[in-house]
Amino acid sequence: MKRSACLIFNPVAGQGDSEQELNQIRALLEPEIDLDVYFTTEEIGADKLAQEAVARGVDEIIASGGDGTLSAAAAAVVNTGIPLGIISRGTANAFATALGIADTIEAACENILQGATRNVDIAYCNDLPMVLLVGVGFEAETVEKADREAKNRFGIMAYVLAGLQQLRELESFDVEIETEDKIIKTTAAAVTVANAAPPTSVLAQGPAGIIYDDGLLDLTIVAPVNKAGAIAATYHLFQTASAGHPVERDDIGYLRAKQFKITTEPPQKVVLDGEIIGTTPIEVKCVPGGLTLFVPQVEEEVPVEKLDGLPNLVIEMKESGD
Repeated sequence: MKRSACLIFNPVAGQGDSEQELNQIRALLEPEIDLDVYFTTEEIGADKLAQEAVARGVDEIIASGGDGTLSAAAAAVVNTGIPLGIISRGTANAFATALGIADTIEAACENILQGATRNVDIAYCNDLPMVLLVGVGFEAETVEKADREAKNRFGIMAYVLAGLQQLRELESFDVEIETEDKIIKTTAAAVTVANAAPPTSVLAQGPAGIIYDDGLLDLTIVAPVNKAGAIAATYHLFQTASAGHPVERDDIGYLRAKQFKITTEPPQKVVLDGEIIGTTPIEVKCVPGGLTLFVPQVEEEVPVEKLDGLPNLVIEMKESGD
């Protein structure tokens, strides 16, 4: 029996010819899957289209667009058991890279056609769904500076250019991080909580091996004392992530937990899966196995915790039952 799916297509994603890309997707998938195609608009986003598809009782949902489109569609199918296929056509394509899915249309469609699914974690940040990561401080400021026009002109380099610009205005802040069993106080320039993250999301790469189906979240603290230190720390994160090794600098720390409560002084901007959502405080909780994806199997090494060396570090162990 032929499969059927709802295809949610963002026609303004990326820098390619969207009509040609849609024709390619249909040519690859429709011999085996009956596609019901819906287009996102400025008024109707992927989240609403996916919610309506869930309400109709569709068998599968396929989303094609940038990270924002894919994350929005994913949020709508949490805990429904409906498998989601992703076809990346955006600027960064962090979603696909983090989950080990090739970001070419042909490879993504082949992955969907194979039909193998995997339950992966999802999280909620201040009750908003989170597939990839939430950034506090530096990353949020960088994303805000990388506007749509720059992304269309420069692609992924828009984020690099925005990051270099943000380095000139680097500011540290006091942060308190509460987990199930401890409270951590330190000074930082960036705090990132990741459910899944590609190596290019360097500020999330403290453990250098983020596992997206272990029921845990990975938090990275970057705490350089000056701009030179920030450049060195970022370069070190990139190197260790590329090599698959955990970081070994005193101004970078990381830990894992099921949930995090983060407060800062002063309040810091927050970016969630590429979108600015406001300022701290935030509370992030993992939903184990909440999302069913067409995704290849990927094995990751389990990282350890490292906090020693962070500036003004205070760790308070909590009593059992708190």
